[in-house]
Amino acid sequence: MTELPCTPGQTVGPFLGLGLPYPGDSDLVADGHPHAVRLHGTVYDGAGEAVPDALVELWQRDGAGRIPRREGSLRRGDAGFTGWGRCATDAAGHYAFTTVPPGADSGRPPFFAIAVFARGLLHRLFTRAYLPHVEVNADAALAALVCISENDGATYRFDIHLQGPNETVFLEFRR
Repeated sequence: MTELPCTPGQTVGPFLGLGLPYPGDSDLVADGHPHAVRLHGTVYDGAGEAVPDALVELWQRDGAGRIPRREGSLRRGDAGFTGWGRCATDAAGHYAFTTVPPGADSGRPPFFAIAVFARGLLHRLFTRAYLPHVEVNADAALAALVCISENDGATYRFDIHLQGPNETVFLEFRR
């Protein structure tokens, strides 16, 4: 039997809206939670246009710096804080999460771990969003990953640029 050569991957879709969103998907905590903050931003393509059909996933530590080990990420409310959520961008490319500020672990600065799925991507992209009080010294790459504080620290803005002169720093994820 003749072995056929491998073909390159290619995108289809996006079909992110068909089965991935669920009620409360972007609310890691309720709005009324005493430490609730908002993490939001816009996803932009290489031409600087908003991406209306991206999906942003968020992972994070809890406020004490612990990795949540709870099951039930797809159920909100009684499941407690699971440290994970997802949000589809709206028609203007905007996403938003209601969560708590992540705590530090072992002296490393706290961050939100973010994955982006979008049209034209063969694989999701990984990045981090650090809280505004992180010292970046002269590290330009780290400085680009710091959120902008809004509303006296109750809201953080983190825009994601998939390409172009303001391209977000993306990380390599090795299994």
